Amino acid sequence: MESGERKAESGKRNAESGNPPRITPGPPVPQSPSRKGRAGKGDTGTPSSGPAASSSPVASWTSHDLRVHILDSTPDGGRIIRIDTPGSPREAIERHGHVPLPPYIGREPDEHDRERYQTVYAETPGSVAAPTAGLHFTPALLDTLEARGVHVVRTVLHVGVGTFRPVEAEDPAEHAMHAEWYGVPEGSAERMNAVRAAGGRIWAVGTTVARTLETAGSEAGRVAPGNGWTDLFIRPPYRFRVVDRLVTNFHLPRSTLLMLVAAFGGYELVMRAYEEAVASGYRFYSYGDAMVLI
Repeated sequence: MESGERKAESGKRNAESGNPPRITPGPPVPQSPSRKGRAGKGDTGTPSSGPAASSSPVASWTSHDLRVHILDSTPDGGRIIRIDTPGSPREAIERHGHVPLPPYIGREPDEHDRERYQTVYAETPGSVAAPTAGLHFTPALLDTLEARGVHVVRTVLHVGVGTFRPVEAEDPAEHAMHAEWYGVPEGSAERMNAVRAAGGRIWAVGTTVARTLETAGSEAGRVAPGNGWTDLFIRPPYRFRVVDRLVTNFHLPRSTLLMLVAAFGGYELVMRAYEEAVASGYRFYSYGDAMVLI
């Protein structure tokens, strides 16, 4: 909108019809091809425990050809582990692990989730959860966008377990933000910078992409290629430098993701959008509906 005010639109009906009416030719649509691996709950094994010591495991877990030793805990509730297995740790996790569905899904994962809880453009293993805004994009929808002249580019952000941790501090500024690995290919950065220089707009598919671009963006809005770790905590009154439009699902209360969305769209507008979503019976969270902030 020319006034600079944003508005929210639900993508529920448009996604079902495969018609993205608001995306016009020209702007790049960055997506994260990070692929979620198997992790979390594994096959039934035999746990054991021992005294805590820096050189000895606090506890161990054994199943078939896999033995996992818990060495220590991190301040944010994580675990430092050692994996003993004949092959690589990644191969062992693929054999024994299950898809780590978020707890609010309310059921055990099955084989269908291995591909369904994954974007169609997922390539690079590394995430513990799917970048869920991308779940709405089918190959046919991507073809439609590209046929309209929309440039679809790739960035990577490997979603970490900290995504599921709520902000417990009363003052969000005191929240210890988790770090996640990101990457912006040189070709993607060049395409986005060229479009911005020509007066185009950047559409981010999901909060993961938004966080990546804001990490890689300069004050002038220019995106730098490269990779590294980001612990950028986007919350009001953050001023976005790169992202002009945002496709995002409906997030959990007290989450860093909801705070990012509120920073982008404005708290009052986002809360009105959530109220409408509840009243209209929209689906929330990973397997839910999306909205577009423009």
